Amino acid sequence: MRNSLDTAELTSAIENVHRAGMPGLFAEVRDGDEVWRGAAGVADTATGRPVTPEMRNRVGSITKTFTAAAVMQQVESGRIGLDTPIGRYLPGLVPGARGEAITVRMLINHTSGLAEYLPYAYPSLKAFPVVADTGPQSLDDNRFTRFDPTELIGMGVTAPAVSPPGGTPGVYSNTNYLLLGELLQQVTGRSAARCITRNVIERAGLRDTELPVDPYVSGPHAQIYEAWFGMIDPPRDFSVYDMSWVGPAAALISTVADLNRFFRKLLAGEIVSQASLTEMRRTVPVVSQEGKVIDYGLGLHPMAAPGQSVFWGHGGTVWGAGALSMTRADGRRQMSVAVNLQRWNRLDSAGRPQPHPIDAALADFYRLAMYG
Repeated sequence: MRNSLDTAELTSAIENVHRAGMPGLFAEVRDGDEVWRGAAGVADTATGRPVTPEMRNRVGSITKTFTAAAVMQQVESGRIGLDTPIGRYLPGLVPGARGEAITVRMLINHTSGLAEYLPYAYPSLKAFPVVADTGPQSLDDNRFTRFDPTELIGMGVTAPAVSPPGGTPGVYSNTNYLLLGELLQQVTGRSAARCITRNVIERAGLRDTELPVDPYVSGPHAQIYEAWFGMIDPPRDFSVYDMSWVGPAAALISTVADLNRFFRKLLAGEIVSQASLTEMRRTVPVVSQEGKVIDYGLGLHPMAAPGQSVFWGHGGTVWGAGALSMTRADGRRQMSVAVNLQRWNRLDSAGRPQPHPIDAALADFYRLAMYG
């Protein structure tokens, strides 16, 4: 009888991504009790040290699902109202009429209209997301910068609004999730990192997942390389980096096994209630940072090939690292993938990212991992 996980095909597919130009990547694919873990390429381009499936990695905006889950737990306890204006909780950060118009739900699903603070915190990215007019200098300049989240929030709040509160499509913005971190601290009396660690990470039994307190990745991990659309050549190692620039929006460190465990428990109703899950899977159109309109819920988004089952999860990138974790709605089939290079696409004459062989190879791996 043919296994539901074709390990030879998965191994070949992950190696194809490495051959296409990805220095290293590692993954875990699950189907019920069957588990495949694989890795291809190197964790260090200087030494040739190989990657392994157990390595820790920065997973970027997958952090948002953890933060959203922590907020939903407080909604369940009655400390937070999902449709209560954020100005009722944080009047100093979102003052006046705007604070009364933007609800907690709008922060979680990116329909607040608040601008992204990143181009203001990183001056060389001032034109972001129009990448052709950006430069990578600020990435180096801010390697050890300790940002105050309220200052970053202020940059996003005072910037011109990108849409009216509650309007669709929404616009993806890390400002929303830094505000959610401040909200968690306001209602629980402990930092967002401690709240998420205690109520989500520990509750899910994740042993290799953390919100870092210093610029380092502890434990076995790969070096991570940022190319910034070919403007950094060769790509630069950003493994050591102060992650206060994203905090509860994208600072998480995890493993592919822990990510699959988290999403399996989340979608089974073991982290938040089924009623909360229903809210989390209620989607609206949102413009991603890549300029694409996606369906987005409360820290979750769906992914499905035509005619195939729907998967729920999140992806994420930070300087040099990225990950994608998707779980089928019934929780049986799962895929988590981590990579150690970002923004590998070069720009065409119009300033648009060009297709790269890595894109096609990753898409092939995703299809195989999710649908067999």
